[in-house]
Amino acid sequence: MFNEIIVLGGGAIGSVYAAKLAARRPVTLIARPAHAEAIARGGLRIIGREPATHALRAATAVEAIAADALILLTTKVNDSRRAIAPLVDKLRGDTVILCVQNGLGSEDIVKEEVAGRCLVLRAITQFGAIFQQPGVVDFTAAGATLLEPSPRSAEIAALLGESGLNGRVSENIRAEIWRKLIFNCVINPITAIVGSEVGGIADPRLDPVKQLVIDECLRVAAADGVTFDLDFLPTITEVFGTARTIASMRQDLLKGKPTEIEHMNGAVAALGRRFGMACPVNTALVALVKGMEARGVAQ
Repeated sequence: MFNEIIVLGGGAIGSVYAAKLAARRPVTLIARPAHAEAIARGGLRIIGREPATHALRAATAVEAIAADALILLTTKVNDSRRAIAPLVDKLRGDTVILCVQNGLGSEDIVKEEVAGRCLVLRAITQFGAIFQQPGVVDFTAAGATLLEPSPRSAEIAALLGESGLNGRVSENIRAEIWRKLIFNCVINPITAIVGSEVGGIADPRLDPVKQLVIDECLRVAAADGVTFDLDFLPTITEVFGTARTIASMRQDLLKGKPTEIEHMNGAVAALGRRFGMACPVNTALVALVKGMEARGVAQ
């Protein structure tokens, strides 16, 4: 039984996880000052799928870590080191850090930073949300939270399950990471470039570029030992065609923030280079999105 739950990263997804966990357990959400102050004043307001206002503790930093604490890292991968570094000297052997993040190898960044001081696990979320304003988050999509196996994963999955976060232990987390990565490599940059909601990815006029991205990702995944019996092109249309949410990459561009493009399409291209495989389409998408970041361009 975890004595303390800390959600490290009070963006859209972190806020939804904190709100749902706080309905059953004491939770501390670590967030930016404006968001933390708004929650302290009037609670965390969730709109969308499950409208409610949740009372929970919000802070801007972790002052101490109790025995047997669970830390959910929900920051962008770009922010992982900056978020974890101040905690390193506070970590205990019974602390567990669960990286609920995008991309390839996000957990490796954290493992390098904590240097064996505690257990670090990877998870994949299928939830979607949009940060509306300090104190208010739009909960747009529900799904599952998939965890890699470990001696404590079943306990974490049960905690997430009882909180409505559908925790499951996956026996093939690498395949799940790659599955979500391929979805992200298609949906995030393309909808950011064309300026659409996630559902806009179903536009058949985009099929040729979507297929090129998919094909490159599948070749690199196969070289990495992961294969799929799945036709990603129609699956993306079927699963995401009605989604009203805004992909995280477009949200970042609209706010003038750095995106996770280097940890999505950039990670595929980098791994492809290690295997001697060119990935010109993913490389081009990285260049386009980085150019949009540099110019402050967002649709």
